[in-house]
Amino acid sequence: MRLTATFMLVVMAGLFLLSRQYVSFHPAWGYLNAFAEAAMVGGLADWFAVTALFRRPLGLPIPHTAIIPENKDRIADTMAQFLRDNFLTPAVVARRMQSMNLARAAGEFLVEPKTGPKTGSGSRIGGGAAELLAGILESLDPERLGGQVKAGLKNQMAKLEISPLLGQMLTAAIADRRHLPLMDSMIRWAGLTLEDNEEMVRAMIHDRANSLIRWVGLDERLANSVLDGLYKLLAEVLVDPHHPLRGKIEEGLEKLAHDLIHDQPTRDKVEKMKRELLDNPAVAHWWQSVWERIRGGLIAMARNPDKTLSGQLGSSLSELGAALRDDPALQLQINRFARRTAVGVATRYGGQIVQLVSETVRRWDARTVTDRIESAVGRDLQFIRINGTVVGGLVGVTLHFLDGLF
Repeated sequence: MRLTATFMLVVMAGLFLLSRQYVSFHPAWGYLNAFAEAAMVGGLADWFAVTALFRRPLGLPIPHTAIIPENKDRIADTMAQFLRDNFLTPAVVARRMQSMNLARAAGEFLVEPKTGPKTGSGSRIGGGAAELLAGILESLDPERLGGQVKAGLKNQMAKLEISPLLGQMLTAAIADRRHLPLMDSMIRWAGLTLEDNEEMVRAMIHDRANSLIRWVGLDERLANSVLDGLYKLLAEVLVDPHHPLRGKIEEGLEKLAHDLIHDQPTRDKVEKMKRELLDNPAVAHWWQSVWERIRGGLIAMARNPDKTLSGQLGSSLSELGAALRDDPALQLQINRFARRTAVGVATRYGGQIVQLVSETVRRWDARTVTDRIESAVGRDLQFIRINGTVVGGLVGVTLHFLDGLF
């Protein structure tokens, strides 16, 4: 387009030189000469105007030229201000998010992830995102990232007071009778533990019996009686749901649940145990291994999304997508959460975002700014020159006609 505009200017200059030789032969040559002269002036003027935006015409230090390179920093600040005032204000973000149903769009994609839009771009976007995620996870330093994850989990757990949470969970479990299977399991575990340690129990009774009892052999009978009594007690507690010992155990659990919520010394003990557990190196090592397994699983899922989506995870995601697509109440809640999140991001980080834009443009050199803006505008810049040539020629013909008329 630049060559085309320049070629038109050269053609007008050639017509001007040619027509001025024959002006006296016929009036038509006068019109052609006027058209070419005015077109040449219009083309040159618009060439100067377009060039002055981006550089100095012919390298001459003409005032008010190379406008964009000379005002690069002001352009950066203006762009940032425009972005902040028109896109990143909470009101604008909220109004834009109000018209979007993100939950339904996500649900439709989860139900049929391979269809996407009509162009099939959904599959390409999904594949590209999966490949990008896998590349990021593989390139990150496992030790450093694992340490960050470990530190993040530890900090969050340290902030969370788990004693009331445990108390509420235990209270709810007792109210719904969900503690009974756990109690049965504990009784069975106690019986198996007693069975595995019979010899230790017999040795303890033998050691504590006096010499007379040991001499007459009553210690063995005493041990058998103790073991038989314990086995019988555990069996009765296991088969009888109304056994008094079960009631005592439930009373103890209810008191524990109450103390976990309302008793400050109990809460302090639980918090102390939690801190000691978090500071244990074995726990830190366990968190590191858990993160590595999670990272490996995410990489495998990203590398083979078809296999992942064809299994249990794919079925679960499809069910979630159907719920998002078909449940207006769920859509309302999720869209409201997304809108509040976006508004919060705009409020807290809008200034940092526009500052990033401003600083990035400021760091560009003048040639980079010029080339990027000129490339973005593209062919229209050269159409300005072409239009200037044509319009100038038409104005020249009109003026020549009026001059001859009057």
